Amino acid sequence: MFNQLLAVYSIQIPTSDNVKRTSSSFNPTIWGDQFLKYATDSKQMNDASSERQHEGLKLEVRRMIRNTKSEPRNILSLIDAVQRLGVNYHFKSEINEALQKVFDDDDEIEDLYSVALRFRLLRQHGIKVSSELFDKFKESDGNFKTSITNDVFGMLSLYEAAHLSIPGENILDEALDFTTATLQSFLPELTNHLATHVSHSLNRPIRKCLPRLETRYYIDAYPMEKSYDETLLKFAKLDFNMLQKLHQKELYIVREWWKTLDVATNLPYARDRIVELYFWMMGIYFEPQYSFARIMMTKIIGTLSLLDDTYDNYATFEEAEILTDAIQRWDIKAKDALPEYMKMIYITLLDIYNEYEENVANEQKPLYSLYYAKEAMKRVTRAYLAEAKWLEQDYIPTMEEYMKVSLITCCYPMLATTSFLGLGEIATKDAYEWASKDPKIIRASAIIGRLMDDIVSHEFEQTRKHVASAVECYMKQYGAYEEEIVKSFRKEIENAWKDINEDLLNPTPVPMPLLECVLNLARAMDVIYKDEDGYTNSHILKELVASVLMDHVLL
Repeated sequence: MFNQLLAVYSIQIPTSDNVKRTSSSFNPTIWGDQFLKYATDSKQMNDASSERQHEGLKLEVRRMIRNTKSEPRNILSLIDAVQRLGVNYHFKSEINEALQKVFDDDDEIEDLYSVALRFRLLRQHGIKVSSELFDKFKESDGNFKTSITNDVFGMLSLYEAAHLSIPGENILDEALDFTTATLQSFLPELTNHLATHVSHSLNRPIRKCLPRLETRYYIDAYPMEKSYDETLLKFAKLDFNMLQKLHQKELYIVREWWKTLDVATNLPYARDRIVELYFWMMGIYFEPQYSFARIMMTKIIGTLSLLDDTYDNYATFEEAEILTDAIQRWDIKAKDALPEYMKMIYITLLDIYNEYEENVANEQKPLYSLYYAKEAMKRVTRAYLAEAKWLEQDYIPTMEEYMKVSLITCCYPMLATTSFLGLGEIATKDAYEWASKDPKIIRASAIIGRLMDDIVSHEFEQTRKHVASAVECYMKQYGAYEEEIVKSFRKEIENAWKDINEDLLNPTPVPMPLLECVLNLARAMDVIYKDEDGYTNSHILKELVASVLMDHVLL
């Protein structure tokens, strides 16, 4: 039905429609047909010999993890490598058992590297180990011992552990400041490999790095580790390449769908960023069992991006009201009231959710998941309209007013809820109900999303008529300078990360895989909006996207 309707409503945006618009043009997609040859290769998928080799290596790695005779330090290093190499999804039960044993045995580990590694791995798996164990590395005056600065790997391990802090853990705040400053001072004197390792961690600590990006980096870095194991690396390389072929196939499917919309022609005011959006959604879950979920999430966020640019960059307030009303009705007949250029977006939106609904019905899953996903989308468009009204009235809201609306329009609560669609039976009705109430971890993820976006994009947005960002709202309300505001926002972002860390400790309010989706959404924001708006200015992400979706790992 969609393609037929699309043919009817494939239109050109009028260049002169007697309507005053505030549209700004964006750079076109940077990818062209670059992924076509990769998609053709990926259709061949994996040969039988590769799959047999993969299974054999997997059995060997499993035996390594299950080796109960290993020293605690060795098993910790192995688990860390397995996780950073991106193959931990094959060994979840074995890793959980091994870490529980490490926690229960509580062996006396004295060196800084191992103590910090144990702390980080246990916290990453939801075990609330005390941060007081780092007291042993402090002097009587409360400062960290200067002697530990001689241990670069220990300092790096402590730095990574400090990113798992929760509210009130002053010792980890001090550890982060101490290790960051010390490691930065070390950089000019380090060897090439170690300097690269430290620079990577300072830029992308493990807690904030998207798993696939960390895997791609660590595949190259791992052979330099003292604990390097050839079997594990071979398995990780083979697994990465096999998964990459699947991801390329999915991206091909999504790009073929996107081409039918012909965004550059039909909606020239909108950002053409479907590759970057797939990269974003792959960040939520990369594992093979979530293939359909990744495809559908990319279609959903692709349509959401069109909606965002329509409200923000083209539609009049009256048109925005009509579109919002149509989405609240969620009825194909409502398209008749829409301006011509909006009809394609509306039809696309309904068609995607219908596709999801057919999949749910075919697999005999409960339909309540679709209800919550649709309600989350409706909520976003109501918030878009609220911002459009502020723009129409030239109104700069207070920070309280702004955050109440903009934590919805950053779309992270909606994406968190919608990501549950791909997780099967563990996403119960109670889990959707929990998510719909903006719990602390989802709110924290939204704060990170909103403030990181506003910090890097507000100057560009204000070059045209645009709703005020958090920076302008704060400036008007408190009379602060931009430098002060950014410093304050970065502190809020740090606090939000602590809230995320706290909600990921057992006992968790919902199953851990659901919470990991929220964590990965925050990680994606840290990658895409770290220093610049990498979504709008997509050339910033080009190397990162290519590293996981184009560059084959040499076996």
